[in-house]
Formats: sequence, C-alpha cells, structure tokens
Amino acid sequence: MKLALVTYDAIQSYGSLSGSEDGQLLDFLASKGVDITPEVWDNAEVNWQQYDLAIFKSPWDYFDKFPAFREWLDKVEELGLRTLNPLKTIRWNTDKHYLLDVAKAGLPVVPTELLKRGQQAKLEHIFTRFGTDKIIIKPTVSGGAKNTFIVKREEVENVLPRLQELLISEDYLAQPFMPQVQEEGEWSFLFFNGRYSHTVLKSAKSGDFRVQHFFGGTIHPQPAPEHLLPQAQKYIDQFAQGCLYARVDGVDVNGELQLMELELIEPFLFLHTHEQGLENYYQALKDLM
Repeated sequence: MKLALVTYDAIQSYGSLSGSEDGQLLDFLASKGVDITPEVWDNAEVNWQQYDLAIFKSPWDYFDKFPAFREWLDKVEELGLRTLNPLKTIRWNTDKHYLLDVAKAGLPVVPTELLKRGQQAKLEHIFTRFGTDKIIIKPTVSGGAKNTFIVKREEVENVLPRLQELLISEDYLAQPFMPQVQEEGEWSFLFFNGRYSHTVLKSAKSGDFRVQHFFGGTIHPQPAPEHLLPQAQKYIDQFAQGCLYARVDGVDVNGELQLMELELIEPFLFLHTHEQGLENYYQALKDLM
C-alpha cells in the first residue's frame, strides 16, 4: 500500500518539537517497510489518487482555512480515498460543538455554553451558572489556543466589545476556568486503534493557562492514574471507533475525569515520551491497513 501522511507547509511554526515528531514517525514507519510520503493537504500539485490511504497527522492550519479544508475533505471523499482517522470522524471533530454531543451522551465534559454567531454577547449569567469569577472563551473551530482568552467577572464590560466583534464571524464556547490546570495540570491519554498507549501531564508556565509546549508549557510523562484511565477509555469506546489515534485531554475534578478536548484530527502524540509509542502507533496502523 502507498500511504500519505497529511501535514501542512509550516510544520515548524509550532516549535521544533512539533515538527520533529512527524520526521521521527516517518523514519520509523519507513524502517518497518511502510511506503509513506508526507503531503501538504492544500498543495494543489498533490496527486491524491496515487495513494491507497491518507493518514491525518499535522494539518495544523485547517482552522485558519476552514472553508478550503472542508472542500478538500469533500474532494478526498469524492476520490474514494480511505483516511485515518475516518472522514466522518474528522468532520465531526473539527468543530468543538462536538463537546455538546459528548455531554449529551452522558460523559463528563468541562461545563460548556455555546455563544452563537451573530447573537448579542451576554456573559453575566454564565459566571453565575458556572459558579466562577473567571471563564475561558474560545472559538468552536480553532487550535493552538487561537483567539482563546480569560474573562474575569469584573472585566466583562471591557471585554464585551471585542467578543461581540469576534461573534460576527463564528461561534464561540464559554467554559469555567479550571484551577486544576494550573494547580495539577491537564492529563493527555493517548490511544492507538482504541488501545491505550501512554500518558503525559501537561503543565502551564507560571501565570499562564495554556499548557501547549509552544506557549512555554511543560510535558511530564506519567503512568496513567488508575482511577482516570477507565474513564478516558469510555470516550474512546463511544466516539473514536475505527480511529488510528485519539487523545483524551482532561482534568481530574474530585476523582472524575472531565473532558477538555477529544483530539481526533491532528493531535501532537507525544511519541517521544514513551519508549513504545512509535511501535504502538505502527501496530495499530498495521491492524487497520
């Protein structure tokens, strides 16, 4: 089989660590005899028909080019090109409205309220509903903490004009600021073909709330907490069937894993943090090929 690894043309813009994971994965798969080539998703020169399978890895600008990305997904489907993860899952996961679906299914999610495009921005009731004095605002289509910011209750009047302007073009989500992120960190559980692989604990730098390594966050390989791993598995079993990879990001709230993100499109996989990470990925790919 001839495989494409789907990426984008500015792989180093999220830091050398992000770019190096793609290179390490490509080298490892090639050493196993896998015929795989990196391809930029929106490069018009790519002949996608030559491939038997396309693996989504790092199309990290999809949210900046969302209409074009959706058109490209339609093109891939029209060509009959099989993808991992599946196109249906990719489409669902590109928009954080999916968090509302997960919550409706009865699985714990960090409390979330939708701020709809074109509507008048109102935040006071959200502070009351969440029982907090700080909330996080983020676009429903985003990545890398783009246009994500904290709003304190006393700052609402100053923030509303900016938020109202942002709501002209897209939907946003409001969530309570979770102190666990700064106090304990955010857990990431990695699964390949539904099987657990490894765990990291991500910590934000002092004074920040963003745990991404390109914002100064730190990554700590950890054994999976015994009380959280079975909970993480439930998200995979219900929403990541047939997926080569999945990352469950969440916080421990009094022993309950509350989902922050279910990453099924292009997550950083922290393969370098676990000695069997690359092998686990390969075995899952081999099973799905």
